[in-house]
Amino acid sequence: MPSGPTGRPATIYDVAARAKLSIATVSRVLQGTGPVSAKARARVDQAAQELNYVPLRAARSLAVQRHEAHGLVLPDLAGPFYGDLLMGYERWAGEHGQSVVITVTHGNPDPRRSVMDLAGRVDGIVVHGNALDLPTVQSLRKAGVPVVLIAHPPATGCDSVRSESAASAEQLTTRLLDHGRTSLYFVGDPASSYDVSERYAGFAKAHELRGLQVPKPVRVPLTEEAGRAVAEKVLQATTRQGETVRPDGLVCANDELALAVLATFAANGVDVPGEIVVTGWDDVMAARYVSPGLTTVRQPMAELGRTAAERLHERVTGARTRARNDVLATELVLRDSCGTNRGMHAVTE
Repeated sequence: MPSGPTGRPATIYDVAARAKLSIATVSRVLQGTGPVSAKARARVDQAAQELNYVPLRAARSLAVQRHEAHGLVLPDLAGPFYGDLLMGYERWAGEHGQSVVITVTHGNPDPRRSVMDLAGRVDGIVVHGNALDLPTVQSLRKAGVPVVLIAHPPATGCDSVRSESAASAEQLTTRLLDHGRTSLYFVGDPASSYDVSERYAGFAKAHELRGLQVPKPVRVPLTEEAGRAVAEKVLQATTRQGETVRPDGLVCANDELALAVLATFAANGVDVPGEIVVTGWDDVMAARYVSPGLTTVRQPMAELGRTAAERLHERVTGARTRARNDVLATELVLRDSCGTNRGMHAVTE
């Protein structure tokens, strides 16, 4: 049942009736105050979930003048990507008098409960990538919570903001193939996020258009540790009929992977780009200062944050009621790690 018995948003009274408990007990569970038995807590949690109950802050404060609060749900805070995203979001929110409450789902044993609790303390929620599963996002929408998705495919009733991936990945892969690379590996797990799946789709399309077999992805997390492990595996490649069997290019799903690969190769005397080319994605600051400079795709990370903050504000204030899907442009940045940084329309640094 998505709401109260008359189709209106569920109230604490509906939860109490469904759980067959007193209002006081339900309130203690929902507020996290006072002693409550595990059995009672489980009954309240089940009733609240069945009713999609959210103690909406907006509903409690309609007549109260106060500033707007946004909830930002991220899968993690590790890596340089989230710093730029947060900077863009916080800057726009600060300029417009909004506060931001951040929740990280990585390592959280019950992210759904945490986010439904967060929904009761803010006016709307922004969700990045796979921080939440789709049923939880749908529960937020059924409960009347404005939702904006970042780096996520469009979902009914939600705004979405993402950067273009497939065409840029195809352009990058095409360039490598056109310059004689014959054994490219895609490093990253397409199942890990919508963005990575789109990057692999572009990588695959570039191969398909040339009638080439599409290499299976090297499915690893998008972390520095995984990048080192992939590079070490390439270094340990076996020989076949006297020749070393290894790829001549690694197309990494983000810069964190690619930078770790470059560092490992450099420590082992591998010539990049002479023996093998390496590319990344995001264009974090370190990409331009390593040697060789990292060829990558520049993603407008701060702009993703700014746009998401603006879209949520529009939905919270009622300035716009129809869902909007924004796709921000990306840009191929050619540096020395790909060995092909001349003769193509792209940013060259």
